[in-house]
Amino acid sequence: MNLLDFADYAGTFAFAVSGTLSASEKKLDLFGASFIGFITAVGGGTMRDLLMGNTPVTWVKNVDYFLLIFSAIIFTFIFFKRVIKLKHTLFLFDTIGIGVFTIIGIDKALIYDLSAPICMVMGLSSAVVGGVIRDTLCNDVPLIFHKEIYATACIVGGTIYLLLDFFNVNLYFSQIATITSIIIIRLLAVKYNLSLPKVTFAQK
Repeated sequence: MNLLDFADYAGTFAFAVSGTLSASEKKLDLFGASFIGFITAVGGGTMRDLLMGNTPVTWVKNVDYFLLIFSAIIFTFIFFKRVIKLKHTLFLFDTIGIGVFTIIGIDKALIYDLSAPICMVMGLSSAVVGGVIRDTLCNDVPLIFHKEIYATACIVGGTIYLLLDFFNVNLYFSQIATITSIIIIRLLAVKYNLSLPKVTFAQK
Protein backbone atom coordinates (compact mmCIF):
# COMPACT_ATOMS: atom_id res chain seq x y z
CA MET A 1 0.00 0.00 0.00
CA ASN A 2 1.48 3.36 -1.02
CA LEU A 3 1.18 6.65 0.87
CA LEU A 4 -1.80 7.91 -1.15
CA ASP A 5 -3.76 4.67 -0.63
CA PHE A 6 -3.10 4.76 3.12
CA ALA A 7 -4.16 8.41 3.35
CA ASP A 8 -7.25 7.60 1.26
CA TYR A 9 -8.33 4.93 3.75
CA ALA A 10 -7.48 7.14 6.73
CA GLY A 11 -9.50 10.01 5.28
CA THR A 12 -12.45 7.73 4.49
CA PHE A 13 -12.38 6.42 8.07
CA ALA A 14 -12.24 9.94 9.50
CA PHE A 15 -15.12 11.13 7.28
CA ALA A 16 -17.27 8.20 8.41
CA VAL A 17 -16.52 8.98 12.05
CA SER A 18 -17.28 12.70 11.60
CA GLY A 19 -20.62 11.88 9.97
CA THR A 20 -21.57 9.51 12.76
CA LEU A 21 -20.62 12.09 15.40
CA SER A 22 -22.69 14.77 13.66
CA ALA A 23 -25.68 12.42 13.61
CA SER A 24 -25.25 11.63 17.30
CA GLU A 25 -25.37 15.34 18.13
CA LYS A 26 -28.78 15.44 16.43
CA LYS A 27 -29.84 12.38 18.47
CA LEU A 28 -30.62 10.26 15.41
CA ASP A 29 -31.30 6.56 15.82
CA LEU A 30 -28.82 3.79 14.99
CA PHE A 31 -29.84 3.54 11.34
CA GLY A 32 -29.84 7.33 10.88
CA ALA A 33 -26.38 7.72 12.38
CA SER A 34 -25.02 4.85 10.27
CA PHE A 35 -26.52 6.33 7.11
CA ILE A 36 -25.05 9.78 7.80
CA GLY A 37 -21.64 8.26 8.52
CA PHE A 38 -21.75 6.25 5.31
CA ILE A 39 -22.93 9.06 3.04
CA THR A 40 -20.32 11.43 4.49
CA ALA A 41 -17.55 9.02 3.54
CA VAL A 42 -18.74 8.15 0.01
CA GLY A 43 -20.81 11.17 -1.04
CA GLY A 44 -18.02 13.14 -2.68
CA GLY A 45 -16.54 10.24 -4.62
CA THR A 46 -19.99 9.08 -5.70
CA MET A 47 -20.91 12.50 -7.06
CA ARG A 48 -17.57 12.74 -8.89
CA ASP A 49 -17.92 9.32 -10.50
CA LEU A 50 -21.51 9.95 -11.56
CA LEU A 51 -20.59 13.29 -13.15
CA MET A 52 -17.83 11.60 -15.15
CA GLY A 53 -19.91 8.55 -16.06
CA ASN A 54 -17.55 6.26 -14.14
CA THR A 55 -19.99 3.55 -13.07
CA PRO A 56 -20.32 1.47 -11.03
CA VAL A 57 -18.88 4.07 -8.65
CA THR A 58 -15.61 3.34 -6.85
CA TRP A 59 -16.94 2.09 -3.51
CA VAL A 60 -19.34 -0.30 -5.24
CA LYS A 61 -16.43 -1.93 -7.08
CA ASN A 62 -14.19 -2.15 -4.00
CA VAL A 63 -15.73 -3.81 -0.93
CA ASP A 64 -12.80 -2.62 1.20
CA TYR A 65 -14.36 0.84 1.37
CA PHE A 66 -17.70 -0.60 2.45
CA LEU A 67 -16.08 -2.64 5.24
CA LEU A 68 -13.85 0.25 6.33
CA ILE A 69 -16.75 2.69 6.61
CA PHE A 70 -18.89 0.39 8.71
CA SER A 71 -15.89 -0.46 10.88
CA ALA A 72 -15.52 3.28 11.50
CA ILE A 73 -19.22 3.59 12.38
CA ILE A 74 -19.09 0.64 14.80
CA PHE A 75 -15.85 1.99 16.28
CA THR A 76 -17.54 5.34 16.91
CA PHE A 77 -20.51 3.73 18.66
CA ILE A 78 -18.36 1.53 20.89
CA PHE A 79 -15.70 4.08 21.79
CA PHE A 80 -17.83 7.22 21.59
CA LYS A 81 -16.40 8.91 24.69
CA ARG A 82 -12.82 8.26 23.62
CA VAL A 83 -13.51 9.40 20.05
CA ILE A 84 -14.85 12.71 21.34
CA LYS A 85 -11.52 13.27 23.12
CA LEU A 86 -9.65 12.63 19.86
CA LYS A 87 -11.23 15.53 17.96
CA HIS A 88 -7.86 17.12 17.21
CA THR A 89 -6.56 13.84 15.78
CA LEU A 90 -9.72 13.40 13.71
CA PHE A 91 -9.38 16.98 12.47
CA LEU A 92 -5.89 16.14 11.20
CA PHE A 93 -7.12 12.95 9.48
CA ASP A 94 -10.04 14.89 8.01
CA THR A 95 -7.64 17.52 6.66
CA ILE A 96 -5.35 14.86 5.19
CA GLY A 97 -8.47 13.24 3.76
CA ILE A 98 -9.65 16.30 1.85
CA GLY A 99 -6.14 16.74 0.47
CA VAL A 100 -6.03 13.15 -0.73
CA PHE A 101 -9.57 13.24 -2.12
CA THR A 102 -8.73 16.43 -4.01
CA ILE A 103 -5.80 14.65 -5.67
CA ILE A 104 -7.82 11.52 -6.42
CA GLY A 105 -10.63 13.55 -8.00
CA ILE A 106 -8.22 15.51 -10.17
CA ASP A 107 -6.31 12.38 -11.20
CA LYS A 108 -9.51 10.62 -12.28
CA ALA A 109 -10.59 13.68 -14.27
CA LEU A 110 -7.18 13.85 -15.97
CA ILE A 111 -7.61 10.23 -17.08
CA TYR A 112 -10.76 11.37 -18.89
CA ASP A 113 -8.73 14.18 -20.47
CA LEU A 114 -10.96 16.88 -18.98
CA SER A 115 -9.97 20.55 -18.88
CA ALA A 116 -8.17 22.00 -15.86
CA PRO A 117 -11.24 23.86 -14.44
CA ILE A 118 -13.35 20.69 -14.66
CA CYS A 119 -10.53 18.68 -13.07
CA MET A 120 -10.62 21.18 -10.21
CA VAL A 121 -14.38 20.74 -9.85
CA MET A 122 -13.96 16.96 -9.70
CA GLY A 123 -11.26 17.30 -7.06
CA LEU A 124 -13.41 19.68 -5.03
CA SER A 125 -16.41 17.38 -5.36
CA SER A 126 -14.41 14.44 -4.04
CA ALA A 127 -13.24 16.45 -1.05
CA VAL A 128 -16.28 18.41 0.15
CA VAL A 129 -19.57 17.04 -1.20
CA GLY A 130 -19.77 14.33 1.46
CA GLY A 131 -19.56 16.99 4.16
CA VAL A 132 -22.17 19.13 2.42
CA ILE A 133 -24.59 16.19 2.31
CA ARG A 134 -23.85 15.40 5.97
CA ASP A 135 -24.59 18.93 7.14
CA THR A 136 -27.67 19.25 4.94
CA LEU A 137 -29.19 16.00 6.22
CA CYS A 138 -28.41 17.08 9.79
CA ASN A 139 -30.25 20.36 9.13
CA ASP A 140 -27.11 22.50 9.42
CA VAL A 141 -25.70 25.10 7.05
CA PRO A 142 -22.83 23.23 5.34
CA LEU A 143 -19.47 24.02 6.90
CA ILE A 144 -17.92 25.16 3.62
CA PHE A 145 -20.54 27.90 3.20
CA HIS A 146 -20.30 29.76 6.46
CA LYS A 147 -17.33 29.05 8.68
CA GLU A 148 -13.89 27.60 8.07
CA ILE A 149 -11.62 27.95 5.07
CA TYR A 150 -12.27 24.46 3.77
CA ALA A 151 -13.08 24.36 0.08
CA THR A 152 -10.66 27.25 -0.47
CA ALA A 153 -7.82 25.11 0.87
CA CYS A 154 -8.77 22.39 -1.62
CA ILE A 155 -8.83 24.89 -4.49
CA VAL A 156 -5.37 26.21 -3.63
CA GLY A 157 -3.99 22.70 -3.22
CA GLY A 158 -5.65 21.53 -6.42
CA THR A 159 -4.19 24.46 -8.32
CA ILE A 160 -0.73 23.57 -7.06
CA TYR A 161 -1.24 19.95 -8.10
CA LEU A 162 -2.40 20.87 -11.61
CA LEU A 163 0.52 23.26 -12.09
CA LEU A 164 3.04 20.66 -10.98
CA ASP A 165 1.40 18.09 -13.26
CA PHE A 166 1.58 20.54 -16.18
CA PHE A 167 5.32 20.92 -15.66
CA ASN A 168 5.76 17.14 -15.26
CA VAL A 169 7.06 17.40 -11.72
CA ASN A 170 7.65 14.11 -9.88
CA LEU A 171 4.27 12.60 -8.90
CA TYR A 172 5.30 11.75 -5.33
CA PHE A 173 6.55 15.30 -4.74
CA SER A 174 3.36 16.75 -6.25
CA GLN A 175 1.19 14.67 -3.93
CA ILE A 176 3.16 15.65 -0.83
CA ALA A 177 3.19 19.34 -1.84
CA THR A 178 -0.58 19.35 -2.43
CA ILE A 179 -1.51 17.61 0.81
CA THR A 180 0.95 19.72 2.80
CA SER A 181 -0.40 22.98 1.37
CA ILE A 182 -3.99 22.03 2.25
CA ILE A 183 -3.00 21.01 5.79
CA ILE A 184 -1.08 24.26 6.36
CA ILE A 185 -3.91 26.44 5.04
CA ARG A 186 -6.53 24.71 7.21
CA LEU A 187 -4.35 24.75 10.34
CA LEU A 188 -3.57 28.45 9.92
CA ALA A 189 -7.23 29.25 9.23
CA VAL A 190 -8.38 27.48 12.37
CA LYS A 191 -5.55 28.80 14.57
CA TYR A 192 -6.03 32.42 13.53
CA ASN A 193 -9.80 32.18 12.93
CA LEU A 194 -9.43 33.13 9.28
CA SER A 195 -12.40 33.06 6.91
CA LEU A 196 -13.49 34.55 3.63
CA PRO A 197 -15.48 37.82 3.72
CA LYS A 198 -19.18 37.33 4.34
CA VAL A 199 -21.58 38.43 1.64
CA THR A 200 -24.10 40.96 2.92
CA PHE A 201 -26.47 43.19 1.00
CA ALA A 202 -27.64 46.49 2.41
CA GLN A 203 -31.38 46.74 2.73
CA LYS A 204 -33.31 49.95 2.37
